[in-house]
Amino acid sequence: MEKRNTQIYSKDYLLEMLELMLLIRRFEEKASQMYGFRKIGGFCHLYIGQEASGVGSIKAIDLKKDYVLTAYRDHGIALACGMSPDTLMAELFGKVTGCSGGKGGSMHFFDVSKHFFGGNGIVGAHIPIATGVGLKVRNMNENGVVLCFFGDGAIHQGSFHESLNMARIWNLPVLYICENNYYGMGTDFRRVSAVEDFTVMGASYGIAGKQVNGMDVIEVYEVVKGEVERIRKDRTPGFLEIKTYRYKGHSMSDPARYRTKEELEGYRQQDPLLLLKVRMVRDGHITEEEFLEMDAEIKKKCEMAVEFAEKSKEPPLQNLYKDVYA
Repeated sequence: MEKRNTQIYSKDYLLEMLELMLLIRRFEEKASQMYGFRKIGGFCHLYIGQEASGVGSIKAIDLKKDYVLTAYRDHGIALACGMSPDTLMAELFGKVTGCSGGKGGSMHFFDVSKHFFGGNGIVGAHIPIATGVGLKVRNMNENGVVLCFFGDGAIHQGSFHESLNMARIWNLPVLYICENNYYGMGTDFRRVSAVEDFTVMGASYGIAGKQVNGMDVIEVYEVVKGEVERIRKDRTPGFLEIKTYRYKGHSMSDPARYRTKEELEGYRQQDPLLLLKVRMVRDGHITEEEFLEMDAEIKKKCEMAVEFAEKSKEPPLQNLYKDVYA
């Protein structure tokens, strides 16, 4: 695969990307551990392996005026948007200090102040919502762009096709991003899709699409930034297929026996963290010792998030009836 040039980016900028991807990785590993200890219940979908997709994309936008929506594999994108590991871990623990008051759990991270509108538990259901946010941006004459992330399993939902059609007719500033991690639950996407290049689906609605190497955070950043700048100028939607890979199962209950050890090992050689770290070491931006220090600090931060969640209170019973209606 093409190696992107990291030398045009400042050391500090690359360190921010590396640190953020490492935070996502360690947070997810800690969440997995806590799920094993039964501190976390319900569904829990990890972002391990897909860090470059979320970080590269979010670094390319301005969250003061842009918006982000995603599906249920939302931990990594929430962290990339700047949400606190403490409030996210508390939400996983079902505590009142969580970002959704302990009532949303893993699939419903949310922070209006950061323009992160979820975290949505139903496959494809948030795509029309993102389209609606795009309509609001257009009607209010704002200069924002909406990023809408979804998986390959959602791309065959009617809501996806209806949304792209309306977005093109109404010229909405939405960038639709399919994070294709190759498996919709346990099914290889090629078994259920009439086309293997999903950008064709965007083209069928007059929306030019691009494929992106989602294991390369620099490539993701550059392509998303280019599309966001175009959308800001042209006020027409865009579509990207970010080819990524999850190293864990679909959710915590999935042992992922449907793929071979050889396939998994092949993608581990493309680990987005490893790719960026190797380039930064090569370019003199970081040493192995500095990386280990960064890693130790992030692991401590994730331990502190668990402590915060453990010490937080359960939501009071009357909260069952709060937030049901606007």
